Amino acid sequence: MYELVFDEKVSTYLEKLPKDISQRIFKKLQETKENPHHYFVKLSSRSEYKLRVGDYRVIADIEDNKLIIYVIHADHRSKVYKKL
Repeated sequence: MYELVFDEKVSTYLEKLPKDISQRIFKKLQETKENPHHYFVKLSSRSEYKLRVGDYRVIADIEDNKLIIYVIHADHRSKVYKKL
């Protein structure tokens, strides 16, 4: 099983979101721990992966050799790719 590691900015962002949305994102991330490649899609021409959660996107690096999912960015779909 993979371990989730959150960037400090992501943790702060999720705390500011309405509780129902942040819980939905966190629950979806918990589901990915068994097999992240089933849920995450690789971004074209980048090394990161994206996860769709309604109107929000979570960007992560997946290290298969260490079994770690680094959650590096989360935001609304209209803003998330502009900040990468």
